Amino acid sequence: MRRLVILLTSLVALIGSGALAAPAQAATLPVTYNFLAGAALQGLNPSPHAPGTNIWTCKPSAAHPRPVILVHGTTGAQDTNWPTFGPLLKNNGYCVFALTYGGTAPIGGLGRMQDSAQQLAAFVTRVRRATGAAEVDLLGHSQGTLMPNYYVKFLGGARYVKRYISLAPLWHGTRASVPFEELRKVFGVPEDKAPLCAACTQFTTGSPFMTRLRSGGVVVPGVAYTNIVTRNDQLVAPYTSGIQTGMRNYVLQNVCASDQSEHFEIASSPTVARLVLNTLDPAHAKPVVCRTVLPYVGPII
Repeated sequence: MRRLVILLTSLVALIGSGALAAPAQAATLPVTYNFLAGAALQGLNPSPHAPGTNIWTCKPSAAHPRPVILVHGTTGAQDTNWPTFGPLLKNNGYCVFALTYGGTAPIGGLGRMQDSAQQLAAFVTRVRRATGAAEVDLLGHSQGTLMPNYYVKFLGGARYVKRYISLAPLWHGTRASVPFEELRKVFGVPEDKAPLCAACTQFTTGSPFMTRLRSGGVVVPGVAYTNIVTRNDQLVAPYTSGIQTGMRNYVLQNVCASDQSEHFEIASSPTVARLVLNTLDPAHAKPVVCRTVLPYVGPII
């Protein structure tokens, strides 16, 4: 299946390529704005890291004092999930790091989210020690928007996280994972021991995991949350699950009606890229330039 995805998506690899404005002296890495093509090409790359990420000698600048940690989604990995934001953030002067949790590359995000949160906690500690930073910013996609809040809320992560940016989040769970829940019931196993993908039953709306995470509120004081959702989300159902009171919420199509990114492309959209850069550095925010972005294909204008 991985080979098939690589062959198909490589056909559109050039469609979503381009460059988002960045300081000329820093714009050294190519940035693609097609998620599936970028992921496929990264899968062919022998490097286990997305371009621009996991440079352990990187020291944060005064302009960007917090490293950015990228947290992938279900079945993603530290390399394939970030063909856009790895090089983009590096080009803009950030120290950028990414991990694979809940499995091993090329497929992660399958394990219990409690265990994955422990892995994230260890990774944050490693990043902080390597960079000397007191705090980090998180940028997550899909499950990577939900699992980290277990770390923030229950594992002491709030003291180390300043900004928490979520692409295609599911703060209220999703109905799309119901088939996994039914499979779990067939096997008669506990929620966090479901076969194939324990996390997939945990983020079902109303699951024990979701109930515990939401109990007492999901917003942790001191952490600045930002959500970016798309009406075209085929995996977060309904898409409004990603909208949460007490957080900054963007509906992508309200920002740019011509951007029709879905669950995957939202992690490579140039519109989203600008929103993320503005959120990380609001003092130097720039206007969003709307482009036509097609589901799965990426920008065409």
